[in-house]
Amino acid sequence: MATPLTVEQLHPRLEQLTVIDVRSPGEYAGGHIPGAHNIPLDQLDRALPTLRAAAAHGAIAVVCASGARSQNACEKLAATGITAHTLIGGTSAWAQNGHPLNRPEGARAVWAMDRQVRLAAGSLIALGILADLALPGARWFSAAVGAGLAFAAITNTCAMGAMLGKLPYNRPRTGGPDLDTTLAALHR
Repeated sequence: MATPLTVEQLHPRLEQLTVIDVRSPGEYAGGHIPGAHNIPLDQLDRALPTLRAAAAHGAIAVVCASGARSQNACEKLAATGITAHTLIGGTSAWAQNGHPLNRPEGARAVWAMDRQVRLAAGSLIALGILADLALPGARWFSAAVGAGLAFAAITNTCAMGAMLGKLPYNRPRTGGPDLDTTLAALHR
């Protein structure tokens, strides 16, 4: 089980912890906690051996934008025997408490994944309702999107977020290291 950390608890321990940011590379490039390593949630399984070794050398803190994805990541890690802390409120809480976020030079900000999901889901639902005017029955597409959102809330997973994370603007070519570089840095 993940041990939650507040911003006030994380800040003084920042140098002692291995901080893993599980947001998409685009979100990470838009601003991350200083010293955080980017391992997107959908790549966590690939990083498990490296994270197991990192955990043997010290504590791990997992962060995301709000705390939901980091909680999921901590649960995955715990299932493999790796203990990790999760930051309550994520990088949003970090920034709201007046702490800086690192932004690589030239990196452009990308919306947080939850905001991207809300835009995509809302657009798909509205499109289904409008399409129903021309194609009776198309509203069931909107119902399916709504059911998917309810399922995502119940299971605390998000297939739409996972799909959006694979889009090019969420996987910038610049602005941060790729996963192999991150894993190599964690081996040191």
